[in-house]
Amino acid sequence: MLKISGPILIITAALLWAFDGLIRQHLYSLPPITIIFLEHLFGLIILSPFVYKYLFKDKFTKREWLLLLLISVLSGLLGTLWFTTALVKVNFISISVVFLLQKLQPIFAITTARIFLKEQLDKRYIKWALLAILSAYFVTFPNGLVNFKTGGGTIVAALYALGAAFAWGSSTTFSKMLLGKVEAQVSTFYRFLFTVIIALPVLFLFGYGSSLATPTGAQFGWLALIAVSTGMVALLIYYKGLAKTPVHISTILELTFPFIAVFLDMVVNDKGLSISQWVAAILLVFSIYQIAKLREGIIET
Repeated sequence: MLKISGPILIITAALLWAFDGLIRQHLYSLPPITIIFLEHLFGLIILSPFVYKYLFKDKFTKREWLLLLLISVLSGLLGTLWFTTALVKVNFISISVVFLLQKLQPIFAITTARIFLKEQLDKRYIKWALLAILSAYFVTFPNGLVNFKTGGGTIVAALYALGAAFAWGSSTTFSKMLLGKVEAQVSTFYRFLFTVIIALPVLFLFGYGSSLATPTGAQFGWLALIAVSTGMVALLIYYKGLAKTPVHISTILELTFPFIAVFLDMVVNDKGLSISQWVAAILLVFSIYQIAKLREGIIET
């Protein structure tokens, strides 16, 4: 019986993340650091009753505590903060530049996996990975042209997106190192806990303490929705998939995120796809399918 749960879980998490930009646009009036703190606080509160019995089973080593802290800073705080800030810089209107991060993230993830995990890459993987990244680029950018008509914030948004790509890509490798020792639900809990602890003083340090009282009832509802969909729940699903999947495979499967996000943009905002986007979408799905098969050993060596 073929075990395909790892890739399926990662793709499922990526599908949830695709809705993230649509949800966050309702929070445009809040400072990014406030959004980060509140969404992680909500996720922590919701997750706590389900994981408390696991928290005292194992004692973590200093290395595992360090990895948890590093992941929280890179992925929980900096990656999410820079991603949200990038969306704010383009006013949540044209997010094509922000999606650059999904094309660059695999580079950081694969590089750090080679350094820290010694993951080997064969020729078949490299072929399909390059096709997936190229296809994802053309899915996001019609005819390969990046939209720079969103005002002066576009270049700044691209830099923040690049920072998020580094933070999320490298934290994928560190998460993989941790998941070999720690259960996915425990890793998720501590990542959210550490992010809340780190984000709170940062929030006050930069003078955003008063913003904690500014969200409307509807915005609190959107923050709760993030926690049970694109935030805590998606991360938990992702960690369970990553525990069973090499980093260099996982990071390519995550390209499902921008692929679905573009289709959501088409449905919600009535933005049609160009011929080049349709062709690239087909190639992206095909390349991801081939990579998933490589992971599960369906293709004969």
